[in-house]
Amino acid sequence: MALIQLTEEQVRTWSRAQKDQWWFATVFRGDMPQLTLRSGLTGFVLGGALAATGLYIAGKTGITIGVGLTSVILAFAIFRIMHGAGLAADYTILENNCTQSIATAAGYVVTPLTSSFAAYMLVTERIVPWWQMVIWMIVISVIGVLLAFPMKRRFINDEQLPFPEGRACGVVLDALYTGAATAGMFKAKLLGWTAVAAGTYQMIVSDGWMKLVQFKLLMMDRWAGLKEPWHFSERLDAYYYAAAAKSGWWIPSILGTDVRQLGLRLTLDVAMLGVGGLMGIAIATSCLLGAFVNFAILAPIMISAGDIVPRVSATGAVIPINRAEIVNQWSLWWGVTMMVVGSLVSLAGRPELFRSAWRSLKGGAKDKGTDVLAHIELPLWMSWVGVPVFSAIGVWITHEFFGVPWLLALVSLPLIFVLTVICTNSMALTSWTPTGALSKITQFTMGAVDRANPASNLIPAGMTAEISSNAANLLSDIKPGYMLGAKPRQQAIGHVIGLFAGALACVPLYFLLFLPADANGVRSTATIVSEQFAMPAALQWKGVADLITKGLTSLAPSAIVSMVVAAACAVAIEVAKIVTKGRFPLSAVSIGLGVVLPPEATFAMWVGAMIFWWTKRRNPVPGTKGHDFWVEGCEPICAGLISGAALVGIGNAIVNVLLG
Repeated sequence: MALIQLTEEQVRTWSRAQKDQWWFATVFRGDMPQLTLRSGLTGFVLGGALAATGLYIAGKTGITIGVGLTSVILAFAIFRIMHGAGLAADYTILENNCTQSIATAAGYVVTPLTSSFAAYMLVTERIVPWWQMVIWMIVISVIGVLLAFPMKRRFINDEQLPFPEGRACGVVLDALYTGAATAGMFKAKLLGWTAVAAGTYQMIVSDGWMKLVQFKLLMMDRWAGLKEPWHFSERLDAYYYAAAAKSGWWIPSILGTDVRQLGLRLTLDVAMLGVGGLMGIAIATSCLLGAFVNFAILAPIMISAGDIVPRVSATGAVIPINRAEIVNQWSLWWGVTMMVVGSLVSLAGRPELFRSAWRSLKGGAKDKGTDVLAHIELPLWMSWVGVPVFSAIGVWITHEFFGVPWLLALVSLPLIFVLTVICTNSMALTSWTPTGALSKITQFTMGAVDRANPASNLIPAGMTAEISSNAANLLSDIKPGYMLGAKPRQQAIGHVIGLFAGALACVPLYFLLFLPADANGVRSTATIVSEQFAMPAALQWKGVADLITKGLTSLAPSAIVSMVVAAACAVAIEVAKIVTKGRFPLSAVSIGLGVVLPPEATFAMWVGAMIFWWTKRRNPVPGTKGHDFWVEGCEPICAGLISGAALVGIGNAIVNVLLG
């Protein structure tokens, strides 16, 4: 059934009261079950699992994976299977939408853990207590929810803006419940089998799982003489180097530097294949280009020139040149410059965002008459009261937990609200939230006032990113509910449930993955960035904070030159994209991301993107098996690769802790 919507003329000429009356009479589904106990519990559990998956991938790539369509398909499949087995009544379309709201909210809340929070801990070498993380994340996210609902009445009810990603979820939900259930189950099965395959592979390459199977279950240490569990190496080149060490084979190098020191390894990471399939060939190619230029060209030159050298740690141990040292000593600066300048130029190239944001701030003529939606909308008084109250709480905990001066915490609030409107306009028009660029505006502004305290720019900027992205993503999440006739008030409650699900699931997991305790029970911020988790988003935030605190004079002359060249290239690339209306095949932000990601991860992402790009070109005709599998099934396959590998990888970390 085609979804009912207003014509462009009706959107332009009707008052908001008329549009609300039309929606209430034509689209609203009345008392159809929506936020029920089962939809709430399913969303909470599903949201926690998907948030954990998102945390795992963000730690590896710095990329936040959207879980909207994935949660729609999984919730549909779970209850369709339970209904078929006679275990539960079938899900209503609004229950499915509510589950999606909770799950997506859980996924969005984890962003600071791999960006501003991680950067703060890296800079200050102070581990933030878990309870402070949870309180700060929930308070700040609630501000985003309370800001979103007054804007919802304008952006969704009145202006009927598209919110493309949210609309896609609404279209999929409508199709699943009005005749495309078979296609929905096909996608669910595709996701499930792909996740099983990816999880099985991840188990084979995991030392913890293999130790559990071989030593605890099969007792192979007793009867087979095994001292260490066997597991397949995810680093495929390790087999070559092992043979080369025995046989004296050639070890590749660039300008005299072993390629292994440069981080040029070949790894089969199935999660990265899925990430590449979702990001597309243009972004994946840009990441690969950044990695190649940095690690295969610039890094060997800088090592030869003596600008990247082995370092002596505080304990006196010599730290040899490796990928992390290359990034931290030199490459980070031009990579961060590419990302910051590229995102700012891209934002400046969208003047319609600023115009629509200005109109939103000015407001429009107030509608007269009875509000027919007053009994189902979130009451506006909750925002007018809640935003000041929670903002005051946010300022207090920002000062108490992180030492941000009271004045700076207060000054950041008006800037946050303005940037939230810009971010929401961007999401409404493009499904893109420029949180990276907007947070850097806050970071540089606060840093200009207080250069000595890193928390003064990192934490307020983290507030900007979290509040603006939460409000924008919530409105994108409300859009399918509006299309399907859901009660906005229940969506708001669902979103708050999701905030708790994400925070409670991911903060303990954060300590397990990124801040594990040593044999003496001591945790260190030195483990946040590792070979397994590159934490590129945190390194970007840390780089800006270091630049604010130390200034350009602390950098090597070659690093300053690289920053100037990178800034010029970023401007040229983004201007070319603007002039060609997006057809220029490179992205400055993605090139910069490739600098801080492990090269093997960028290559795996590029391979995944190439596979789906090629198969889509080979299967262009809708309705054919190849098109249904590779094109329509692209997102379920990629989601299966990511979730299967991530969940088993998380399980491996838990098993290692339990087995000691």
